[in-house]
Amino acid sequence: MHNVLRRSLLAAASLILLSGAAHADLKIGVIGPITGPNAVFGAQLRNGVEQAIADINAEGGIMGEKVVLSVGDDASDPKQGVSAANKFASDGIKFVVGHFNSGVTIPASEVYFENGMLDITPAATNPKLTETGKWNIFRTCGRDDQQGLVASNFIAKTFKGKNIVVLHDKTTYGQGLADETRKGLHSLGIKEILYEGVNTGDKDFSGVVSKIKQAKADLVYWGGLHTEIGLIVRQMRDQGVTASVMGADGIASDEYAIVGGEGTVGTYMTFPPDPRNRPEAASVVKKFEAKGFNPEAYTLYSYAAVQIMKQAAEKAKSLDPKKVAEVMHSGVKFDTVLGSMSYDKKGDRTNLDYTVYQWKKVDGGKITYKELNLK
Repeated sequence: MHNVLRRSLLAAASLILLSGAAHADLKIGVIGPITGPNAVFGAQLRNGVEQAIADINAEGGIMGEKVVLSVGDDASDPKQGVSAANKFASDGIKFVVGHFNSGVTIPASEVYFENGMLDITPAATNPKLTETGKWNIFRTCGRDDQQGLVASNFIAKTFKGKNIVVLHDKTTYGQGLADETRKGLHSLGIKEILYEGVNTGDKDFSGVVSKIKQAKADLVYWGGLHTEIGLIVRQMRDQGVTASVMGADGIASDEYAIVGGEGTVGTYMTFPPDPRNRPEAASVVKKFEAKGFNPEAYTLYSYAAVQIMKQAAEKAKSLDPKKVAEVMHSGVKFDTVLGSMSYDKKGDRTNLDYTVYQWKKVDGGKITYKELNLK
């Protein structure tokens, strides 16, 4: 009788343990440049995911499971990004939002593929990322071949017959974007007067500024992030160079104006229509503002990535990343803070438009970016 009772108690304990395991927390990782020169963008990714998880947990989690966040720091370095991705894999994380840089996302995507992890990047725009046929890689942002086309058409119309300089930061993102824009210009019969690369992390750009001055540039097109072009603009103005500047999503931070100063006024930039202005995002934007955080640039793209993971898992009735990815590839529409979204077979969005912004001085003297009405 004693042995029978003991076996019954053990069986009951096993059922309790199994029940607990079945309702284990669901881990989602966010990974990006939490530290380093691009930490402003890392903050956007982290804050976007944190708020999305908080809102989802308040509504009962994903398929009844509470979502727990893990944060990885790649510092915009490919080696550190791969190391952080491997740490996520060893921790059993199957769903990831990240990275920011294309040059980090592409090598890290190999880790996610090998370990059966689903990754949605809010910010990596290099076309190569989704051209490899991997089942597990998606993005909530657009691609540089889309962005470059918008930029080249704008330049052709606004700076017709002018001297164009194309600069880049030699990174996967920066040079890839510059080359896409350059390709678009060439197709329109426009040849740049100077094409040059600079090194990320440099502080003294007097050499390239001298070349820009010598070229009598009317426009400097920049492929890269905000820090280097901010310094270049400051040094251009110090040398009396009045050429206009145009960048892309890599400068979509108010820090660009802080680095570049007054000379950034007038800068053009390609970026999708500001998601902060969408009615779907209104309540979420208020939550960020209440915390004193401006949800600019990729914050809401990160928030949307978690929304998509939740909706796809629920449609798949599974937390198996492959089954979730199958739903995402099926063309089904997801309701997000960015509006209604769907994916193609590559993992790219089917409905994204880029537009043009210009940096202006607003009330109070702050310099920030405002969408232009090009219609």
